[in-house]
Amino acid sequence: MSSGLFSDDFKTTPYWWDRSPLLEECDVALPAACDVAVVGSGYTGLHAALEMARGGRRVLVLEAQSAGWGCSSRNGGQISTSVKPDFSALSQRHGEETARRILEEGVASLAWIGDFVQREGLDCDFRVTGRFHAAHSAKAFQAMVAGYKAKPDWLDTPARIVPRSEQHRELGTDAYHGGLVFERHASLDPGRYHRGLLELARGAGVEIATKTPVTALQRDGDGFEVETPRGRLKAGKVVLATNGYSGPLSPWHRRRVIPIGSYVIATEPLPGELMERLMPKNRIVSDSRKVVYYYRASPDRRRIVFGGRVSAGESDPKVSGPLLHRAMCGVFPELKATRISHSWMGFVAYTFDSLAHLGEQDGLYYAMGYCGSGVGMASYLGMRIGQRVLNRPEGASALERPVFQTRPLYRGRPWFLPASVAYYRLRDRLGISG
Repeated sequence: MSSGLFSDDFKTTPYWWDRSPLLEECDVALPAACDVAVVGSGYTGLHAALEMARGGRRVLVLEAQSAGWGCSSRNGGQISTSVKPDFSALSQRHGEETARRILEEGVASLAWIGDFVQREGLDCDFRVTGRFHAAHSAKAFQAMVAGYKAKPDWLDTPARIVPRSEQHRELGTDAYHGGLVFERHASLDPGRYHRGLLELARGAGVEIATKTPVTALQRDGDGFEVETPRGRLKAGKVVLATNGYSGPLSPWHRRRVIPIGSYVIATEPLPGELMERLMPKNRIVSDSRKVVYYYRASPDRRRIVFGGRVSAGESDPKVSGPLLHRAMCGVFPELKATRISHSWMGFVAYTFDSLAHLGEQDGLYYAMGYCGSGVGMASYLGMRIGQRVLNRPEGASALERPVFQTRPLYRGRPWFLPASVAYYRLRDRLGISG
């Protein structure tokens, strides 16, 4: 791929930032003390801060970059039930009752975010579009259908089986072997959603200090001394909301999340009739690959926003962009001559058990490890961890029950990632499911 693949106005910043540029004016003078310090200004941090501020606490959000600079404004804007392991796998690990409660939390997160957006009047292009989860091989389709038919009756995740012969009603491609449509899954504009959250938090009295990284945390009696380049302050409690950007501030947490780069492109504007042919139902789309691709139409249905991981190691968006374009054209050959207007990346946080986790460790409250499904779950668990800090019983979650695992020799740098990605990509090419 040559540089001619990029449009004349090509950018290496997220497409969402065109409409919702990051705000720089969220800076405040650091107080000498606060009730709660929140480290990180993404969905988790802002939802926690909003909940606590409305509960009467003085809350300070500390952000190393501009507010929302991380993956909260870099994702694809897709919302699902957010729990990857199925009931069988979870039951084997944790017992049937905990497995049931974990899956119910995923369903609750999807319903909750829709209610939240409507209740708060957020203008963020939230739509219940439904998801087409596509099978990348015939074996994957068989496994997908068998897994869906075996799901427990109580699990409220209705879906519709789409055989390959009917696939064009959902997606204008022959690249897949059928799939499932989850009618309740949704989408939004991540930049506008974050902007709305930011305004809600500030309106509730949350103080937000940008360009203020936390460099050290020390226990100080019943609270913490929080150190930043701009000075120190005392906080009664601390919420760690750093997810894929967790660093050395808390080695215990850093050892339990795996930062993985997820890469995204946006195409230049497409003809309306082409978009109608390629994505007639305006679904969000994911596929059954382990190294998954996910994509959708932009909210105005003028572009395709296409994401995934296209290299074993981390890569420059100018390098990943053409690779994603090639993958996109594997699905939609009609887009071969379409240029890229934006190419960017962000770090998501995976965990060793493919589950999000929340809780308290050494006095630090946390919610993280959304495994690529963070729009809904980060919002929901951010709210829950805010309730937990307020000592409200509804802050309890089944996702705090599983042990937050790590592995020997892992210190936060995923040295094993290139080999793992190569292994799973080979399985995907061979059509191996599971």
